Amino acid sequence: MTDKPTVLFVCIHNAGRSQMASGYLRHLAGDRIEVLSAGSAPAASINPMAVLAMAEEGIDIAAEQPKILTTDAVKASDVVITMGCGDTCPFYPGKRYEDWVLDDPAGQGIDAVRPIRDEIRRRVETLIGELLPA
Repeated sequence: MTDKPTVLFVCIHNAGRSQMASGYLRHLAGDRIEVLSAGSAPAASINPMAVLAMAEEGIDIAAEQPKILTTDAVKASDVVITMGCGDTCPFYPGKRYEDWVLDDPAGQGIDAVRPIRDEIRRRVETLIGELLPA
């Protein structure tokens, strides 16, 4: 891992879970961690309930756009975190992989998205503690 670790969050549509995780990591770690996100089958836009749930936390992800997963993004990353994208993420030796099993916020109302958001925050906080020395 380089001096500044790079984390890639991957979900199917890159519209909900991975965008919320990216928003939290940018917000909580600042410029100490490089943050990437992508999807195996990107949606046309960010899930509006994910945008609303993050806005409640004071984090604006409204301007983000879903991006396609590329092998270059995986190669550039030290840590690859998948969220329900199955086997579509390429595997490269020397990378740290984690699969975060989280409900998909697609089609859910804000009351269902909040607990997903809160669990993502908890996991991102743990990840920051693991990647950044105290």
